[in-house]
Amino acid sequence: MARNILVVEDDHNISNLIQLYLVKEGFDVRLADDGGKAIEEFQKQVPDLILLDIMLPVMDGWAVCAKIRETSRVPIIMLTAKGEVMDRIQGLEMGADDYIVKPFEMKELIARINAVLRRTEIPNDTSKRLTFDKLTIDLDSYELIVDGKRVDTPPKELELLSPLASTPNRVYTRNQLLDEVWGFDYFGDSRTVDVHIKRLREKIENVSPEWSLKTVWGVGYKFEAAGAGEGAQ
Repeated sequence: MARNILVVEDDHNISNLIQLYLVKEGFDVRLADDGGKAIEEFQKQVPDLILLDIMLPVMDGWAVCAKIRETSRVPIIMLTAKGEVMDRIQGLEMGADDYIVKPFEMKELIARINAVLRRTEIPNDTSKRLTFDKLTIDLDSYELIVDGKRVDTPPKELELLSPLASTPNRVYTRNQLLDEVWGFDYFGDSRTVDVHIKRLREKIENVSPEWSLKTVWGVGYKFEAAGAGEGAQ
């Protein structure tokens, strides 16, 4: 069965060109030319992936991404003419899985789509639950439980904490974490990792003496634990 992609782009020349190439690659494609229609199409049928422009009528791409992330982890690739570092960081922090700046080559777009789809395929028999003293990280349900209470946490924060906690005491560089969580060459900027770590610390710091999220100065970060977690359950 062909993968379904929702293309949200108000420039019809661009959306039609994207549709042409994606259909040639074997995808089913639906089009929406404003943010309101994007939400309507999403609610009619959840696609396998969304290509989402930022500058849109009715609702901009940031608002559409935020609305979708309230209920779904469907992969989102932001399509935009904006190339500033903070714009890229904002998109990724809001839950986007990748970010591509116009103008772009169609071959690159297809490669990024295929890469994101591969990364988001999680085998059904793979458990994603880690348990430590007063801390549970559950990527099956995308929940963070701290001292018995569920803490609202954006998907990317959980996806950043998970590799750190699954390999206690291993030091990750910022670039390794970018590759692990976002899975693409991140334009040489790693501040988004620092921002996510800061927000995670606000939620889990000083909860238990048995583990902590540590900065390894000049290198990166590690999840320091007295012993390994209980692992998958």
